[in-house]
This record gives sequence, C-alpha cells and structure tokens, in this order.
Amino acid sequence: MLTSHLAAALLLAAPPPALEIPFERFRLPNGLHVILSVDHSAPIVGVDVRYDVGSRDEPPGRTGFAHLFEHLMFQGTVHLPKGEADRLIEAAGGSSNGATSEDGTEYWQQVPSSALEQALYIEAERMGFTLQVLDQAKLDNQRDVVKNERRETMEMQPYGAAWPALRAALWNPEFPYHWLPIGSHQDLTAATLDDVKDWFRRGYGPGNASLAIAGDFDPREARRLVERWFGAIPAGGPIARTRQVPRPLSAIVRVEVQDAVQLPRLYLAWQSPAEYQPDDAPLDLAADVLASGKSSRLVRRLVMEEKRAQSVWVAQSALALAGTFLVVATPKPGVAIEALQAAVDEEIARLAREGPTEEELLRAKNRIESGAVFALEPVGGFSGRAAVLNRYHFETGDPGYLARDLARYRDATAADVRAAVGRWLSRPRVELTVVPKGAAAAAGVGR
Repeated sequence: MLTSHLAAALLLAAPPPALEIPFERFRLPNGLHVILSVDHSAPIVGVDVRYDVGSRDEPPGRTGFAHLFEHLMFQGTVHLPKGEADRLIEAAGGSSNGATSEDGTEYWQQVPSSALEQALYIEAERMGFTLQVLDQAKLDNQRDVVKNERRETMEMQPYGAAWPALRAALWNPEFPYHWLPIGSHQDLTAATLDDVKDWFRRGYGPGNASLAIAGDFDPREARRLVERWFGAIPAGGPIARTRQVPRPLSAIVRVEVQDAVQLPRLYLAWQSPAEYQPDDAPLDLAADVLASGKSSRLVRRLVMEEKRAQSVWVAQSALALAGTFLVVATPKPGVAIEALQAAVDEEIARLAREGPTEEELLRAKNRIESGAVFALEPVGGFSGRAAVLNRYHFETGDPGYLARDLARYRDATAADVRAAVGRWLSRPRVELTVVPKGAAAAAGVGR
C-alpha cells in the first residue's frame, strides 16, 4: 500500500500521466524470480531480495522466528565470515540493510554500478550458504540481540506496551497478526537450533524468493551474473499456506495499559480491508483527511484550534490478510481522554455523513501520489525502485502494478470515502488507553 512522505502538495488541475517503472523479468530453473529495471541517470544500482516469508507464517508458540532469522542471515556464510559482507559493501561506498514484516523478509543493497557483481555474490551467499555455518553459538547470540531489541524498541519505550496489547485485543489468537513480528521472550527462548534450521529450509530458497535489480547496469550482463551466482542454489519451495480470515469483533473491546509515561494516550483501532481490497484506498484517503497536516480535520480542531491534544495520528495500515484503521491521540495535560475520544468520534461521524470536500480529497490524493514519486528517487533502500518492484511482484503478481495502484486513489470519489468510513468505522473496535503507572485502573473488557 502507498504511504505519504510529504507534508503538503499542490492541487492538480488535471490528472497527471500514468507513473510507470520500466522493467523486464525472467525466472531461473530453481524458481528464483528476477526483475530488472534499467536507469542510466546515475552510476548506482539497487539490489533487493525479498523472501515470501514473514511472521504470519509462524505457528503459535514459535513467534519471532522470521525476525530472528533475518538477524541470523547477517552472521556470516560459508565463504563470507561474519562482518565481511558489511566490510565489502562499505569499502565499495554502498549501504545495506534488512527487515522483517508480517508478510515478508527483505534484504537490500545500494552500491556503485561497478559493485553489482559483489552485491549479487553477497545475496547469493546469504541465500545458499548460511545454513551450513549456523550453529548454537550464533543462535544464542542473536536470540539475546533480538530480546534486547524488543526491550529497547518496545518495553523501554514510552507507550511501547500499547502495541502488543492492541494486537492481542484486535485479532483472535489463531490469526497471525495477533502477535508482533519481533515475537515474545518466551517463544524466542524456546527456539532450538533444529527449529531454526527447519524454518530456513522452509522459506529461504530461490523458489520462495524474488530478486530485483534497478539502476545503472547492462541487463544482459546482469542476467549472466544472476545465473552464475544464484543458478546452482537448490530450489527449496514456496511455503504451503492457506489464507486465514480474522474473526470479526462482536463488541467493543476496552483495554487499559499502565506504562511509565507522563500523559495518557488514546488508541482506537478497527479491523479494516486488506491491501488492494475495494475500500483500502478510500480509507487511506480518509486517514489523510483526518490527520495529515495542519489543515486536516483532527489536527486543525484538536491541536491547532481547541488545543486539547498534543498530537493526533491516523493511518489505514493494510497487510496481505487484513488491515487496521488506527487513530492515536495524546491529550494536553488536564484534558480528559473521554473528551478527546468524543471529539474524534464526532469528526469520524461527520466524515461518514458528509464525506470529504473536493479540496480535501484532492489534497489527500496529491499528498499520497507525491509520496510515491519521491520514494522512487533512490534505486535501493526500503522504498526505492528495486524494493517497489519486488513488493508489487509478491503482493499482486505484477512488478509494474504502480500505475494501477495509483489509479485506485485517482479514481476514488468523495462518495467512496464517505461510504468506506461509514461501512468500516461503525463496526466494533478496540478502545485502548495507556495511563501513567499508579493511575487508577479501569476494568478492561475481554474479547
């Protein structure tokens, strides 16, 4: 799903031409999908490898495996000792990183064009020669690293306790978005070396991966290099999975979380459509109208005019199996959470009743499209061209889906937004409040 990176954008008088990324693709006999997109405007190339495996593929009791293995695949290979890949990339003047989400695992590099073969060699090593040197010491080391990451990014962060509580309340325990990709301490502790090796065999072969190359390169030479370095890696296979459907909430779920914070915070969360489903784009536009920029409804009213909120944030976060429409609001000192929630509900009800104005809708569309355009400037990175091609390949089967994705927003009407808000945000939701530790706790309502 597209995300916005600009605070404002000019309104367009007429629809712009379709935005497309040129590409060609082929598939190796071992199943590896390869996507090539040539751009000679700068001597840089981006390499992105995406595995169709994420935390949604973890069975209950084994959460955190996908994220843990992302770490383990940076710990060296048969031919590249730990740290050597990073040294080679840095010596070439490049950069690299990796990430795990609910729906996938990704590794990327952005390097000078002259270092393309080196980048492909490193990713082929990661894919084909990690398992052979994976041992208990590496597992124990990275298990501790991931546990510390969980503490630093969640448990020790203000309001960090809200996220696992929100997931647990919004999704039934069998549904794979019930837990966060980082997993739990208990499940990470329980992971054995055999468990982790089996996890690798299931999901990290060429048959479950896609390689995208974007930037300044010769496509014939790139194909030769891909065949050389990846062609002999055993195929493995795609993960066998059945599409899971979440259980809808039957009533409002109220949760209170105590945390080491100075101010309370309100979270309102609804189950919403999965990515590319009919109401996904209209809800994305609704989120922009509600809380993107000083002119948005909630920011203008609660932050700028009434000065009752420190901040307000709204997003439609769509994933492969389902989405979440989320409102997060932090009140000013002395302002009751109940008053803030009532104001949020008033604005949502008004949007469902009246829809956005044409000016609001145009502003939201241009902000989202501008974000998509500017994100494509780098060829590498998490949102660069190689990553976009790879993401669309796995999410839609078409690496060139960008134009059709943007069309979902361009074609959406005020009536579409009004109807989507009325359809989805009138349903039962999670109402979660974070309160300072020591505050009187209200009884939470179970699922």
